[in-house]
Amino acid sequence: MNRAFLRVLRNGRPVGSYTVPYGEEAELRFGMPEASRVWFYLGNDEKVLLRREAPFLHKEGELSVFSVTVDTREIAPEGDGLFFFHFEAETPAGRRYTVCDRSHIALSDRFTNEFQLTVYKNEYPAPDWLTRGVFYHIFVDRFCKSGRSMRRTDAIYNEDWENGTPEYPPVNGQAFPNNTHFGGDLYGVADKLSYLKDLGVTVIYLSPIADAYSNHKYDTGDYLTVDPTFGGEKALSELVEKAHSMGIRIILDGVFNHVGDDSVYFNRYGKYQGPGAYQSEDSPYYPWFTFGKTRDDYESWWGIKNLPKPKKCKEFRSFICEKVIPKYMALGIDGYRLDVVDELESDFLDEIVSAVKRAKPDAAIIGEVWEDASNKIAYDQRKRYFRGKQLSGVMNYPFRNGLIHFLKYGDASLLREVTETLHQHYPPKALLHTMNSIGTHDTERILTVLGGEGDFGEPNEVLAVRRMTKKQREKAVNALICGYTLLACLPGVPCIYYGDEAGMEGYHDPFNRRPFPWHAIDGKLYGAFRAVNRLRGREKLFGAEGFAVLDTPEGIFAFTRFDETGSMTVVSNASQSAYLHVCKAPVTDLMTGETLSGEILVPAGSTRILKDLSV
Repeated sequence: MNRAFLRVLRNGRPVGSYTVPYGEEAELRFGMPEASRVWFYLGNDEKVLLRREAPFLHKEGELSVFSVTVDTREIAPEGDGLFFFHFEAETPAGRRYTVCDRSHIALSDRFTNEFQLTVYKNEYPAPDWLTRGVFYHIFVDRFCKSGRSMRRTDAIYNEDWENGTPEYPPVNGQAFPNNTHFGGDLYGVADKLSYLKDLGVTVIYLSPIADAYSNHKYDTGDYLTVDPTFGGEKALSELVEKAHSMGIRIILDGVFNHVGDDSVYFNRYGKYQGPGAYQSEDSPYYPWFTFGKTRDDYESWWGIKNLPKPKKCKEFRSFICEKVIPKYMALGIDGYRLDVVDELESDFLDEIVSAVKRAKPDAAIIGEVWEDASNKIAYDQRKRYFRGKQLSGVMNYPFRNGLIHFLKYGDASLLREVTETLHQHYPPKALLHTMNSIGTHDTERILTVLGGEGDFGEPNEVLAVRRMTKKQREKAVNALICGYTLLACLPGVPCIYYGDEAGMEGYHDPFNRRPFPWHAIDGKLYGAFRAVNRLRGREKLFGAEGFAVLDTPEGIFAFTRFDETGSMTVVSNASQSAYLHVCKAPVTDLMTGETLSGEILVPAGSTRILKDLSV
């Protein structure tokens, strides 16, 4: 392979993102040695749309630079689209093809793959209140109990808030009732808003709150009823009003891919008045579900029988978009995190987003996606999340994977690949509004991941009681401070899974869902999270669109964020020894306030945030 480069320019200025608003042009400059002629090819999933020779532009050292301009109105007459392109060059050694080698360009003697170009519309305004914010993800039953909410007679309550172990199956993955509760409620969340405000939280993302049998509430029983054990609608209204008065927004978990078998819609156990789909074909909900030859043969979400799967028919869609969403938007919520968004048909997602935006134009809508969301294919359908009419952002699991690999092994290659690729693939506003998590209700506690040893797949009875040693925990706390600081500086919005800032440990679900340790908060962790969160609120460069990863030695990851007003450089050291970062101009360390220049020490296991003072 030979060295080469590819630059994307808009309005004559280089940009890192390979995304273009509809109506604008993008200039693609391709440079390589010994090229005499260059051809450009661009197409979509169906066909090649452009075949043209790229004119020679100029020389840059030994490289010949060729340029081609793409008009979005020509390639995307409908206003948006996902496209793929490559260059082919004639050289003394024969035909050479551009290769997207991770996030870099290379050349090969055979066609391998292509670069991605996205044309998007600015259909909905970006939620500016989310920029430079901080998410806090609360699993309601386990955060704080007020004692003001009713208790169910058919539920089991664990009264040991401080040390109680959640109910678990003998073998991970086996079905179990999830009917053991600890009593957390929405009143309890409202009681702790001062704690969250002090932490620097600006947005609370609540786990599902609709009436349901389980403690996690993903088995919706009645979309139109706030679970009484959480305090009901009165508690939600009180929480929203109090949070808004403190400058904190509330988003809900939108669970529209499945309901509970113990629900008003399915009513398998006959607990609700009126026939559910399981009981009678005359039920108004019967058209929602797919049944086989017997009533017990029905389509469920991933084969989990207590989660019947609605078929997204007209009746179900209308119910969600005309009744459920308007109800909660009227109660003052500020948006949704959409559960398993890739299982929602694109036109249904359009309807959901439209319903939310009609009620609140600047609402945030975040989708659960575990991969690069810009080119996602699910159920044979190419998704169009970022092309103007759908998501504000997505859950950024790729960042999490790269960050963990960097912190644990001192290897920045995956983190570099992920950050550069998503910077290229996501429209700038979409990248700024990704939910950057390092722990969620679906993953092991980040502290355990960073410090735990041994087999994470051991029997549940072992994992239920295992805790880190003092040495392991100290190592994990230091790594998490380094990692969260880095995460909070990357493009997007950091999301704290409740208790990570307090030092909670835990393996996979349900051990990652223990009650919040209100009497045992890790002060070192809390202080570090608080400091960087508050810095995000003060420093405008955390909302800058400009981004570039720097070349660094092994064990170091560094990048700059910049706009027309200035720049800051973030240097993270996951190696075993100190690193000297060289600054050509004076900088201020935004965490300490020091003014520095020349060689700046970055201790092992730390992250420094350095703002350029020369602008």
